[in-house]
Amino acid sequence: MPIPNDTVFMPSILTFVGIPGLEPVQCWIGIPFCAMYIIALIGNALRLIIIKSERTLHEPMYIFLAMLGATDIVLSSSFVPKMLGIFWFYLPDIYFDACLLQMWLIHTFQGIESGVLLAMALDRYVAICHPLRHATIFTPQVVTHIGIGMTLRPAILVIPCLLLIKFRLKLYRTKIISHSYCEHMAVVKLATEDIFINKFYGLFGAFIVGGFDFLSITLSYIQIFITVAHLSPKKARLKAFNTCVPHMCVFFQFYLLDFFSFFTHRSGSHIPSHIHIICPSFIY
Repeated sequence: MPIPNDTVFMPSILTFVGIPGLEPVQCWIGIPFCAMYIIALIGNALRLIIIKSERTLHEPMYIFLAMLGATDIVLSSSFVPKMLGIFWFYLPDIYFDACLLQMWLIHTFQGIESGVLLAMALDRYVAICHPLRHATIFTPQVVTHIGIGMTLRPAILVIPCLLLIKFRLKLYRTKIISHSYCEHMAVVKLATEDIFINKFYGLFGAFIVGGFDFLSITLSYIQIFITVAHLSPKKARLKAFNTCVPHMCVFFQFYLLDFFSFFTHRSGSHIPSHIHIICPSFIY
């Protein structure tokens, strides 16, 4: 098959557009991104310091909150500084291997965050539905194993995505990514070759992590609400419900934007590119 003249063979450097269609105002868009990033760093750092220093908070629920805070710090730091470099200092270039590393960090820690939300839901399920068994089920050893498992699961599942890009896709129609960071499908779509396997494995990994977690969390909260509805004292019902509301708000916000990002990158060609980028950025 003849190779088009404008095809690039294994580009060593890729170039970000930033936010397509909003290039003239990107310097202003960077201000709220920077503000939210600084607030997230300070807030999550304070959360980690407080939980670490206060021994009464060394319980599964607060340990999972600490894991969520640490995950947020790494996840946001993996792409926001580069975005600000694009918006403010016109530094759009990134080495191909560095792009793959950023992709691994983003999708891995996004998967870890999903796993932490699942762990928090299971913790609330046991605490409310089986309160007498909570201390024996969520022991420090079990919490440690959960943390290790939540980290290894996405870290391992994302690696084949990188290998499929690195060793399978050789020809690219352009070096320009219409994005502000290295998202899996944004990079894969640059290739001129058949990307079916890449898309299939991306779907497989997403449903193994996100799909399983979403279903498990949903079932956990359904069971929690059934149990809470049968509690006789009204005060007990309100207390149990209030412990779950913040978790549910984070849960719905995370998965709503996550699924929006996932499906629009694959079938949302009619949605403006800047919506693809700005909305999912609020997940991280």
